[in-house]
Amino acid sequence: MAEGAQDSESGAATSGAVAIETRDVTKLFGSGETEIRALDGVSLTIRENEFFTLLGPSGCGKTTLLRLIAGFDHPTKGQILLHGQPIGHLPPYQRPVNTVFQNYALFPHMTVAENIGFGLEMLGKPRSEIKATVAQMLRLVKMEALASRRTDQISGGQQQRVALARALAPHPQVLLLDEPLSALDYKLRKEMQIELKRLQHETGITFVFVTHDQEEALTMSDRVAVFNQGRVLQVGPPHEIYDHPCERFVADFIGDTNFLKAEVLAADGQRAKLRLASGAEISAALPENIDADGQVTIAVRPERAVLCPQGKTALLHGELHNIVYCGTDTHYHLTLPDGGPFMARVQNTRSGQALFGLGEKVGIAIEPEAIQVLRD
Repeated sequence: MAEGAQDSESGAATSGAVAIETRDVTKLFGSGETEIRALDGVSLTIRENEFFTLLGPSGCGKTTLLRLIAGFDHPTKGQILLHGQPIGHLPPYQRPVNTVFQNYALFPHMTVAENIGFGLEMLGKPRSEIKATVAQMLRLVKMEALASRRTDQISGGQQQRVALARALAPHPQVLLLDEPLSALDYKLRKEMQIELKRLQHETGITFVFVTHDQEEALTMSDRVAVFNQGRVLQVGPPHEIYDHPCERFVADFIGDTNFLKAEVLAADGQRAKLRLASGAEISAALPENIDADGQVTIAVRPERAVLCPQGKTALLHGELHNIVYCGTDTHYHLTLPDGGPFMARVQNTRSGQALFGLGEKVGIAIEPEAIQVLRD
């Protein structure tokens, strides 16, 4: 893992054998002034039967790492191991790893069944085994009725299922998925998220999934590695990544976040006493490897802030300048006395009636557990 990255593990993520390990993997493109450091000392451990997601913005290095695991490219420095054995010397076709690409790469002139069985034919499997495996995969992805249909005659979601079935047919030890849902519409993408997680659970194959979509990562993953500029900033279960981000980038990239400045009054290594700009004082937990001195940045998720009448229970006060109704909840946008923005998200009641009116000055109550101190 890159220096400074945090790995929070719990539950199933702490047990089981290691499927993939990357040790200080660095990948450079170009040289001299044009050199690009696509990966910068990435060390990760991905466990067997784990749905592991590489999450980050475009150009952060996540797809580069996927290509290195698949064997389509080679690290400039570092090692990649599969079940403890280095695989850097193996060409892609000798690695027990399959990849599902963004564009699916199906053969349009072949039927669904022929596409699924193609890889098995290339491996020289007996015809009886191919037939049985294709039938099994068709059942797995619920495509039996379309077995004889050409893939250019089925929908995008159905094509995605065929691509998954074809990749799963040889029973790889690891399945790599490079943003396979990006071409689907929103509703179908949500359905396929559930399907992918079901397939991973039923097959027991380690899935390594690449996406820039935070909701996808939180919905499907056992653990998430957040990438930025070729480095891994934090690794952990989705709830840890969301509720306890250690870096400002992680807090900002995943979900909506309010950022506030605070002054450190005292710190004991695990907790700090902070003074907010409003003058209110609060105690908050400190992440590891942070120099809690002077000014720090804190993050507060909008749903953890409670709007209330101005009074002693409020840590902050602000003026309400916008109300956005979003169906299940309402977003209240406020301006703090220092001019900074703040948003509170409130789940809607049956009446849908706004709690406060535009221009009204309200208090903002925040529990200490809702405050996360960040590394900038």
